[in-house]
Amino acid sequence: MGGGTPLIEANRVGCDVIGFDINPMAAWIVREEIEHLDVDAYQEEASRLLSKLRAAIGDLYVTDCPVYGDTDVPVKYFLWVKTIRCESCGESVDLFPGYLVSEDARHPKNVLVCPKCGELNEVDDLKELGTCRTCAARLRVEGPAGRGRCACPHCGYENRYPRTEDGPLRHRLFAIEYYNPNRKAVHKGRFFKKPDARDLARVAAAEKRWQRARPRFVPDEEILAGDETDRLRRWGYSHYRQMFNERQLLGLEFSCRLIQEVKDDRVRHALATNLSDLLRYQNMLCRYDTWALKSLDIFSVHGFPVGLVQCESNVLGIVNGNNINVGSGGWTNIIEKYAKAKRYCDAPFEVRRKGARNVRVPVPEEWIGERRNGRRPRKVAIHCRDAAMAKVAPKSLDAVFTDPPYFGNVQYGELMDFCYVWLRRLVGAEAEGFTRRSTRSNEELTGNVTKGRDLEHFTEGLARVFTNMAHALKPGAPLVFTYHHNKLEAYFAVGVAILDSGLTCSASLPCPAEMGGSIHIHGTASSIVDTIFVCRDKGRAPRQWLFQSAEELAAIVSRDLSQLAEAGRKPSRGDTRCIIFGHLTRMAVWNLRKGWDSALPIGEKLDRFADALGQLADPEEVSACVVCDKRVSAPAGPLFAAAESRERARDAVAF
Repeated sequence: MGGGTPLIEANRVGCDVIGFDINPMAAWIVREEIEHLDVDAYQEEASRLLSKLRAAIGDLYVTDCPVYGDTDVPVKYFLWVKTIRCESCGESVDLFPGYLVSEDARHPKNVLVCPKCGELNEVDDLKELGTCRTCAARLRVEGPAGRGRCACPHCGYENRYPRTEDGPLRHRLFAIEYYNPNRKAVHKGRFFKKPDARDLARVAAAEKRWQRARPRFVPDEEILAGDETDRLRRWGYSHYRQMFNERQLLGLEFSCRLIQEVKDDRVRHALATNLSDLLRYQNMLCRYDTWALKSLDIFSVHGFPVGLVQCESNVLGIVNGNNINVGSGGWTNIIEKYAKAKRYCDAPFEVRRKGARNVRVPVPEEWIGERRNGRRPRKVAIHCRDAAMAKVAPKSLDAVFTDPPYFGNVQYGELMDFCYVWLRRLVGAEAEGFTRRSTRSNEELTGNVTKGRDLEHFTEGLARVFTNMAHALKPGAPLVFTYHHNKLEAYFAVGVAILDSGLTCSASLPCPAEMGGSIHIHGTASSIVDTIFVCRDKGRAPRQWLFQSAEELAAIVSRDLSQLAEAGRKPSRGDTRCIIFGHLTRMAVWNLRKGWDSALPIGEKLDRFADALGQLADPEEVSACVVCDKRVSAPAGPLFAAAESRERARDAVAF
């Protein structure tokens, strides 16, 4: 069930839902999303937590304003640069990949760090940098560190990094972005400064306080080997606690202690979920966006990117006089977001564009949760369990909706351990599946080189899940899933799994899924369009969706692209490729369904499917024939409905 979107949408319109996921974090998150919460009680307890946290560590998140002379104003972000010890002269070397702190997009001028004295300088034009206003050294945009090498400014020796055997690299605080509420109205732009002696003293104070602390919640788990986690290990990280500085560890430990004191189970679980969200910003792998001027959380890309400049957010968060959050990554941000989400559960709405603005459209008959005053209770069953082994009564389900892993695209288990090792200490046996030391499982359906899980493993696992769920479906009921991948081979697993389950693919529908602006795909050829596969054991498929040549498929794809364009999407080459792959998969299933032998060895089944797909059309040839025309109307045909009109039935083929 992953992030839970299918379950939430089904629950929202009144369905009873059952959800399975092998990952305990997925089960925890979806349960938290759906389960009813008294938002007022939650916000009252959250305010109490914030108040106690401010009293305990608030003095570590302030600074003095050198522009106006105000003292103890809140810090938004602390910026740190990784350092190494020169192997030749022993001096500390800053690993700056570049010296630009802020572009002139959301701040009046560009801000650069002086490579010699570290002072911050504001510059009008990056092509005419000039010299530092403090030491007269020439300013630069490019830094000395890159491609694992950095010359020592003291002796010129070329040092290499990372040094796995030496452990994680150290950090040096070099810049601060702060907020001055008393001067914001008259001040143009943001507030930046080089750390002064008091700022460095606060860092030292945090380190001393952490040394005296006796942590109960900070994890000591080792970072296990994996396709994504091996990147951390190459940078010297062996344990999760090494990914945080002392001030962050102090704030997170105190937060956990305060959460544990909450007596209301439901509210305590909500705050524990908040902590797992907070962790994304409270670590030393977050980066600073020099254009947007904000912290990028650790999962802004689907991996563990280790940068050379890190951003530490204010763990408390900052709220201005209008009760609006300033900056990101703090408790106030997380609490506001969570309260807003749970209020949405009680009163869902859609958004309609009206001129230049968005208008909320309430949907009074809908709600999300297991109960609501005066309404029929809904059954919600969330299980941390392998969907292939789950016991569901035969012919009992009206539909199955899922969003399976896209083969090797994202290593969810490896990523989620980052949050899980903290959450496990906080909630322990209160959550199903939290007895496991890691969220990872040998049965999880992802391709993984480290674990030796290849396409055959993925195919066999997907087939077991689809087969188990197909037995639980009522006759003619749909099994629907979304999928996309930039390699055609990854679709072979989907086709074999459908065939092994005894289902036929009656529709493959392109649907915008990923946001085009998502950081992890921005500027790449990746697709933002999923294919929705609709599968049944019996039903009808429109004749116009059947094809046997590249030209016929190109006409279908052209129609799909035209509809996307008409809806305001601009399909990319990656989108076109994935749409073609989806239709080829559907048609190969159609052609193989009658003589399919699920007892054949998995390798032979994959080969058979690859041959059948190859006989249909060459994807590159299809892509060359595609034409996008906004004027093309949508084709008639069954989507999720099992019954069709007489007119549609005459133009459909039964299976």
